[in-house]
Amino acid sequence: MTVETALFDLTDRTVLITGASRGIGFAMAEACAAHGARVVLNGRDPATLAAKVEALTAQGYAAEAEAFDVTDEAAAIAALDRIVSRHGALHGLIANAGVQHRVPVLDFPTEDFRRVVETNLTACFVLGREAAKRMVATGGGAIINTVSMLGPITRPTVPAYIAAKEGLRALTRAMAVELGDRGVRVNAIAPGYVATEMNTALIDNQEFNAWVVGRTPLGRWAEPKELGGAAVFLLSPGASFVSGHILSVDGAMSVAV
Repeated sequence: MTVETALFDLTDRTVLITGASRGIGFAMAEACAAHGARVVLNGRDPATLAAKVEALTAQGYAAEAEAFDVTDEAAAIAALDRIVSRHGALHGLIANAGVQHRVPVLDFPTEDFRRVVETNLTACFVLGREAAKRMVATGGGAIINTVSMLGPITRPTVPAYIAAKEGLRALTRAMAVELGDRGVRVNAIAPGYVATEMNTALIDNQEFNAWVVGRTPLGRWAEPKELGGAAVFLLSPGASFVSGHILSVDGAMSVAV
């Protein structure tokens, strides 16, 4: 193995990825597995997860599933305990699970605001806190939160999503500062517009699709696999002194005027 390859080697590291049954979560899981990690895929549907695990193991990768709802604190804690019991440690967490709800702010129901915040922010806090406890006990680790290009900049109809993702940016920084001397690095990835199943309706909307393509300096939507490299980097030895950082993967959309 060359020095360059070793920088991004995740061999013998166990990584939990939430929201990994599709989209960027699965893409990040696949990239981590390709670099040697044992990946634990999370989602709510056991059958869907089983198919994704099979797709990875068929490529010779180490993969397994933990089906639970990230907003169920007891279930999340139990899953973390099972992972540590099986493998001795948890080395990485990618808190990626999230939901979207598009309604103009004047019509946005309070219960839907709470639901989006619970999934996109509170669940990440709980998982990050509990994962960090286990990482500290076994020598450290790395946490990645999936935030968004949205937050510092905004658009109509997604107030809960924007509030939650901006809160998660702040939580990432807070945890990085507090956990650094305990051997736990905490960073975030901020995707732009990615061609995932969740965005199918937007992609199919010719006007919106043209707006995304025209507004993004790279001139297109991202493919899910293009988030994989960022995840591998932030978990790897190559990022050993990187913590509290928000890594944009948005084709320069967030810095374009």
